[in-house]
Amino acid sequence: MKKEQIQQRFNEVALELIARRNSLGFWEGKLSSSALGVAVAVVALHFDGLEKNLKEIHSGIAWLYKNINADGSFGDTPESPGNVSTSLLVYAALNLYTENNIRAKKTNSRISAYLLSKGIETNSPKVAEYILNHYQKDYTFSVPILAMCGLCNVPGENAFKHIPQLPFELSLLPRRFFKLLNLSVVSYAIPALVAVGIVIFKKKKSGIFWRVVRKFSIPRAMKILQRMLPMSGGFLEAIPLTAFVCLSLISSGFKETEVVEKGISFLKKTQREDGGWAIDIDLSTWVTSLSVKAFRASLNGFFTSDDLDSIADYYKLIQNQEVHPFNGTAPGGWGWTHFPGSVPDCDDTPGAMLALLKLQKPEEVKSELLDASRWLGEIQNKDGGFPTFSKGWGKLPFDQSCADLTGHVVLAVSAVIESFRNDPDFSTLKRLEKMFNAALIYLDKHQKKNGSWLPLWFGNQYTSDHTNPVYGTARVVTYLKDCLFHEWLGSDLRDKIELMVEKGNRFLISVQNEDGSWGGDKNIQGSMEETALAISALSSGQNWEVCMNGLNWLDHFYSEKGLKASPIGLYFASLWYDEELYPVTFYLEALGRILEIES
Repeated sequence: MKKEQIQQRFNEVALELIARRNSLGFWEGKLSSSALGVAVAVVALHFDGLEKNLKEIHSGIAWLYKNINADGSFGDTPESPGNVSTSLLVYAALNLYTENNIRAKKTNSRISAYLLSKGIETNSPKVAEYILNHYQKDYTFSVPILAMCGLCNVPGENAFKHIPQLPFELSLLPRRFFKLLNLSVVSYAIPALVAVGIVIFKKKKSGIFWRVVRKFSIPRAMKILQRMLPMSGGFLEAIPLTAFVCLSLISSGFKETEVVEKGISFLKKTQREDGGWAIDIDLSTWVTSLSVKAFRASLNGFFTSDDLDSIADYYKLIQNQEVHPFNGTAPGGWGWTHFPGSVPDCDDTPGAMLALLKLQKPEEVKSELLDASRWLGEIQNKDGGFPTFSKGWGKLPFDQSCADLTGHVVLAVSAVIESFRNDPDFSTLKRLEKMFNAALIYLDKHQKKNGSWLPLWFGNQYTSDHTNPVYGTARVVTYLKDCLFHEWLGSDLRDKIELMVEKGNRFLISVQNEDGSWGGDKNIQGSMEETALAISALSSGQNWEVCMNGLNWLDHFYSEKGLKASPIGLYFASLWYDEELYPVTFYLEALGRILEIES
């Protein structure tokens, strides 16, 4: 592509991204619908009352009929290959209707044949064995799956005999002790620990000691759920989590509670016109940060100062201002959406910080950046890396420090230092430098021998282990590369960063497909998202030919399929999703970075 063509495509994609802003001036995006979300929501509504929720239930089941795969399976998105967990949950949901509904019975026969091809008999206790083996020590997802199946009489009356008891009584301990306990669920799934734990206790035999302890723990555990309940009624604004909580509590005799009442209302409000549900209401904070970033230096050319101030005001309005009831973190962070069930995390917080620095002058966002920097400092782990939600848990993968989040924090912290290094009133610079250095050591230590980094909340359905080293490496390389523009960096730090970037670049070049695209790893089919991210990371005169091969592939893909999203996101313990703004924002950023090299 020639420079004029690249500029034309940049303008075209930029206008498309602008058109996708909402009426309030920021971006909401749209997450893919989820068969798993639909199945769990349908069961929750069924247990709440078939007659009063008949319209929503029929609409949800009709969505499932339309989105079954040819082999009788269901994937996490309509674009995903089938998997056992989602197929089993759909089977369980339809099992409630097979006695009186011929289509439900026929559909379940197809699903049963698929599950049997994977070695699972739906009427065998080995259902539990398979699911528990698949998720290993992490009960965040496996136990809720099995609990819902049991409540839907899958595999039979004795289903709960084979389901591990979640220790919901431990939720009564002060939060500061949680990280010392060997909890079998991740930090952000406490509502599931409580609700699913209670229903298992009600349905499963246990010794007299634990029966007494847990019986007297239930009222206080319910009060904890009540305190964690957001105004919207959706825990984490997540459809599966909220539905698991509701169906478990209803089946435990707690139907007439505010948690269930608001949760059911949340599920009904979030159902889409076609009957589907997404996994979460939206990622508005995240995709707005990606959008602001994607325009690069052209932001002022496409938006008025009033537009930019409006987006900045959005960030200021939704910055957390109190100790958060869900994960107990201090004020100053941002979650993934503006809805009240969102929880501050270590990807959206640096994303919002960097966006604010692009939207307004540093002095206009100083207090927000100071609070955010303090929040990040308090959540940094001892290993120098950054977890998603909670410091010091680390027992399960989704609670541990990770490279892509740590790289994002490194860039945000470096940008704050750069912006205020000559400001005598900015008292935290030394602390930020210490935070930066520790995080850089973490990234250096966790860069693999081949130069790659692995991300936490993103993957690829077609790699053998579902990891996505292309995404992780491209993200970290880009963050580090952008740090090199900051003048505060000394020569030692600069040399260290340049070496990591060089190793990361070598890895990305080595896994480019012959057609110019990138997938999640070598010889994995290309996507817009992964190809655009790799180009952004590699964009330089030195890698010009490599980038242009990738850009030509993107141009061809875009001409044929448009801005088609791929399921590269991971959510709620390995639940795949795609987001319609990922290909738009990633493609625009890649085009912008190439234009900067041209100039």
